Amino acid sequence: MRSTRMKEMTKDCEGCYHPLIQGVGSNESLPRTVGLRLNEHRKPVNTMTWENHTVLMEFVFLAYPKVPELRTLCFIGVSLAYALIISGNILIVVSIQTESRLHTPMYYFLGSLSGIELCYTAVVVPHMLVNMLQSENTITLLSCATQMVFLIGLGSADCFLLAVMAYDRYVAICLPLQYPLIMTVTICIRLVVASVVIGLFLSLQLVVFIFCLPFCRARGIEHFFCDAPPVMHLVCAKSHIHELSVLVAATLAIAVPFLFIATTYALIVTAVLKLHSASGQRRAFNTCSSHLTVVLLQYGCCAFMYLHPNSNYHPKQDQFISLVYILGTPFLNPLIYTLRNRITVTIILSLSHTVHLTQTEGKEEEEILGQKENKEEENDDDLVINTND
Repeated sequence: MRSTRMKEMTKDCEGCYHPLIQGVGSNESLPRTVGLRLNEHRKPVNTMTWENHTVLMEFVFLAYPKVPELRTLCFIGVSLAYALIISGNILIVVSIQTESRLHTPMYYFLGSLSGIELCYTAVVVPHMLVNMLQSENTITLLSCATQMVFLIGLGSADCFLLAVMAYDRYVAICLPLQYPLIMTVTICIRLVVASVVIGLFLSLQLVVFIFCLPFCRARGIEHFFCDAPPVMHLVCAKSHIHELSVLVAATLAIAVPFLFIATTYALIVTAVLKLHSASGQRRAFNTCSSHLTVVLLQYGCCAFMYLHPNSNYHPKQDQFISLVYILGTPFLNPLIYTLRNRITVTIILSLSHTVHLTQTEGKEEEEILGQKENKEEENDDDLVINTND
């Protein structure tokens, strides 16, 4: 029985990282007794033994193009998309903060959603842009784990916040008289903070679990950044328990909030259909349509990325979906919410007009001051000439 277990361990962990040989390359450069001991036992490596050589272990990203011209083209495209993401989401946050008409729970949650999307794109996209300009696309184990914690944590917070926004719409439509009493400022702040804390807590547990597993010697990650599916693909210990643990975490962060949103919208549709006014029904559906579009886009990408076993991992497909999730969703969310809402469109246009007016007024003031300075200089010159005469 014991020999059978040793054979299985040797088969599963063949080629795993070992702390004693990290960065050496092979057993031959070690003392002979150590090499014999490693060949006899081949114990799994615990990568969470945070010694210097383990923390400095590097992974290599393999998804970036090798041709310099293609790298430059990708850099320009991602830079433009990132600039639009930053400008669109910041514009929403500033509009909500400056306009008193938008100081309601729905717009407070929308501003928080834009802030979270700004944060989780900042975790990944700048690192992607740097890698597109470098020939060596490496990342240390500690940096990879940190990136995964914030990426998965803030992405999970995004999913939880969409569920909170669905609850807000349910209270506003189904319980309109109790809405001011239920959705107070304190409750809104607590719901946003709870979404972020729960998302980061689940992410931290998942990342600690993944990086406690033994990794194979193949250090290449078939992806643009560190994420759970491509990193799990490097794990040597093939076990259904490991895949099940990742699926449980993904279910808690994705499937449970989505089921809550689906239930909430079922109750909203039931309540709206009971309205006798056609205009009231239209107004209620217009209010919910933007949020529902964002929910389907966000949860669709997340389900394709995380709710599948490791055996069904397809690198090219996951790379494309991850780009949609990282660049497409944060870019489309401001457009979806603003273009379908007349109030936000009007306020954003007035805000941009105000900014333009302040810029033109500043230029006019500079020109007037410049003209005054030129006149004063001319007067001084005239005085000098008169005194000389």
